[in-house]
Amino acid sequence: MSSLQGYVDRRVLLVLQDGRAIVGVLAGYDQKSNVVLSDSKERVYSLEEGVEEIPLGLYLVKGDMIILIGEIDEDKDRSVDLSTIRADPLPPIRY
Repeated sequence: MSSLQGYVDRRVLLVLQDGRAIVGVLAGYDQKSNVVLSDSKERVYSLEEGVEEIPLGLYLVKGDMIILIGEIDEDKDRSVDLSTIRADPLPPIRY
């Protein structure tokens, strides 16, 4: 994850091993790929109720929990009504 420098101060989506999806501004990272997000929210997906966003604030994620980090296009993200999206939650990864 040495290429994380390009994502600092940008809005990113993290997908974690336990199936959670966390959105926030990448505030920093370290050599172990631990990540600090500011203004973060967990997006909880559901088939019945749409996407719920749970505010987390400043959030630290251990590097070994991260499956995917991707930059979010903020204009497109703002234009989507999350309450209309229906999806199964991601299952946790099992080794």
